Amino acid sequence: MAANKVILTCAVTGGLTRPDMNPNLPISPEQIAQSCLDAAAAGAAAVHIHVRHPDGRQSMDLAHYREVVERIRAKNTALIINLTTGPGGRYEPGVDNPVVPGPKTNLLPPLKRVEHIAALKPDVATLDLNTMNFGGEIVINTPKTVKAMAEVIYDSGVMPELEFFDGGDIAMAHDLIADGTLKTPALACLVLGVKYGFQPTAEAMLYGRSMMPPGIHWCGFGIGRSAFSMVAQSYILGGNVRIGMEDTVYLSKGRLTSGNGELVEKAVHILSLLGAEMASADEARSILKLRAK
Repeated sequence: MAANKVILTCAVTGGLTRPDMNPNLPISPEQIAQSCLDAAAAGAAAVHIHVRHPDGRQSMDLAHYREVVERIRAKNTALIINLTTGPGGRYEPGVDNPVVPGPKTNLLPPLKRVEHIAALKPDVATLDLNTMNFGGEIVINTPKTVKAMAEVIYDSGVMPELEFFDGGDIAMAHDLIADGTLKTPALACLVLGVKYGFQPTAEAMLYGRSMMPPGIHWCGFGIGRSAFSMVAQSYILGGNVRIGMEDTVYLSKGRLTSGNGELVEKAVHILSLLGAEMASADEARSILKLRAK
């Protein structure tokens, strides 16, 4: 991270946050794009994007991604666009026979999970390294799957952002860097607060940071009630930060947020009290050595 400059990413909608949790959750491509622009105006240098079907269910539809990206680029060419590749790795064992997938299973072939990356060539694409219990389901990302997805991401001229949910994920990253699958310098995020992964504590974040391979630009973030405390913690430990309605729907205890712009404004305020200076999108591109826009 450049001296005293912090890169803030806004995760605008996610795939698991539901409209009934907060009616201000952006759902349509137009709403998602506008929420990204609102986050940028409030101080975000990057936006992390999932897309939704009209009824609010998570989508992997290329047309949805394309409309969001085109709407953002029509009004802001500098903002760093980070598209998810996470959906497609979830398995729910059947009740009577665990070999038979349950209704929450959404497994997709690895190349299908990165189809929109090859087509749209965003700046960044997330790359999950976790295999773990996640709610009542299992998330599966084997080394073979990660290698196949990473190859498409790199071939598209996109930088992967490695998502670390626990220590084993970071151990896998070391192996994949050693065998040439992953390249450094790289981006990575420590995901804290998933029940069976890293817990949202200073000790867990420090542990994750201590395991990082050399040449990593990292951020740490928490979900739910830990979202804002982990903004401060990540900065204190030398990382970048993330906030957004994927991670929390509340501005403060019992108070629903009006949107992503408001969440970013609060995060920027917290960081400014700690002495941080926000990186602009152009500055973040320079820090991360992303292509100029």
